[in-house]
Amino acid sequence: MAEGDCFLGIDIGTSAVKTLIVDSLERPVAGAEVALTTERPAPGWSEQHPDLWWQAVRRALAEMSASVPGVLGRVAAVGLSGQMHGAVLVGEDDRPLRPAILWNDGRAAAEAAALNAAMPDLGEIAGVPAMAGFLAPKIAWLRAHEPETLASTKQILLPKDWIRFLLTGEFATDMCDAAGSLLLDETRRQWSTAIVAAVGLEPGQLPRLLEGPDISGRVTASAAEATGLPQGIPVVAGAGDAAAAGIGIGAIEEGDAFISLGTSSQLFLTTASYRPNPGALVHAFAHALPNRWFQMAAMLNGASVMAWTAGVTGMTDLGAALEAVATRGRAISPVTFLPYLQGERTPHDDPAARGVFFGMDGGADGLDLLQAAVEGMAFTLVDAVAALETAGPVPETLAAVGGGSRGRFVVEVVASALGRPIRRYAVGERGPAFGVARLARLAVTGEAISSVCAKPELRDVVLPNAERQAALTARLPLYRDLYRALKPLFPR
Repeated sequence: MAEGDCFLGIDIGTSAVKTLIVDSLERPVAGAEVALTTERPAPGWSEQHPDLWWQAVRRALAEMSASVPGVLGRVAAVGLSGQMHGAVLVGEDDRPLRPAILWNDGRAAAEAAALNAAMPDLGEIAGVPAMAGFLAPKIAWLRAHEPETLASTKQILLPKDWIRFLLTGEFATDMCDAAGSLLLDETRRQWSTAIVAAVGLEPGQLPRLLEGPDISGRVTASAAEATGLPQGIPVVAGAGDAAAAGIGIGAIEEGDAFISLGTSSQLFLTTASYRPNPGALVHAFAHALPNRWFQMAAMLNGASVMAWTAGVTGMTDLGAALEAVATRGRAISPVTFLPYLQGERTPHDDPAARGVFFGMDGGADGLDLLQAAVEGMAFTLVDAVAALETAGPVPETLAAVGGGSRGRFVVEVVASALGRPIRRYAVGERGPAFGVARLARLAVTGEAISSVCAKPELRDVVLPNAERQAALTARLPLYRDLYRALKPLFPR
């Protein structure tokens, strides 16, 4: 590693593209965030065009270059992270054939059910039963509804891997993102010939598989001109956003666990071996480092439910609104919220589920609804812990990452709902970008994984609030009863 070398992490999120450059001491040198929009062409559908990701990446890099002149020239390697499960279909002209179908798109529910029926052992092979948001059932949906598009498909990529192709000209992906496609044989860390055949794909339509720190290619001359990055620097395989966040906070050893509060939310537990638990709808996937896996409860409605609630109630500043809720000082909202705006995975596998405010009277106001949204999100994490505990214990202390972990009030509500202390690290809000910057460093320095992927500086520990914990514990049965009562009505 030369003096002055820096490492770039690029995270293709759902709500934004985030970029981060760190130096050899892991100090942030520059960062940027460019918002993204999502199209919803039909109820339950969710799409973004891959061109928007590339435009956002270029803009983010330009912003960093403007704020810290010369910083891009110091980048020695690039890591890529991104939202998982999305279907990017590339044609013979190396252009996207259609907008990407995202992780929170529920159109393939029938295809997921059919795939599970056809392959009863799918959850043991791929780590979890098929659900609507995964790539594999989306391919089956495209075969049924857009056969001409699928017939024209040269390559199927995950979202961040489209950016890799534009940077390097290479079609490749990492084990974690491949796992999220539901096409990976988790034990062998290879594409599953049985599942690939079941959805009607040819092996050549899938990208090359690499471990997270492996070099996937190098920045081409055209990409260097478009981005300002040095030509020839390596781009590593990287990771899906959940595993990338784990690398960022040092969750690489057996039992390391954290909560991710992004657009969606996850409870992530590192394991030293592959331990599928399909009956609980827990995801058992390959980690971003060799010979490591993780178990994950995945919930489709994370911090996004807070932003949505603030928006529909006319609150333009979410941070200020959350501060107002905290200042009001109520242990619990008088309103109960089912946060299933985009359906749900763990523990329900219910793409038809929807959001519901319950218990409003004439005195309820926007702050009550916002507090209920925070509490509803926290209750999904209580269900997540219960799901993971069907296979073994969950650590008493958890970490939190993601944009939703920025505010102390939100984290305190989560800590109180779970009855567990929650650690926050200094890099928590940009955990995935920081994580893949670490993978980039591993690729070019040859340093030990344990030294590069150590736990970063601790920001604070948020403890449960006793009064809030008691109120949330008392409310939880109502929250669960509401879902059970409304489940048969959601599809109507």
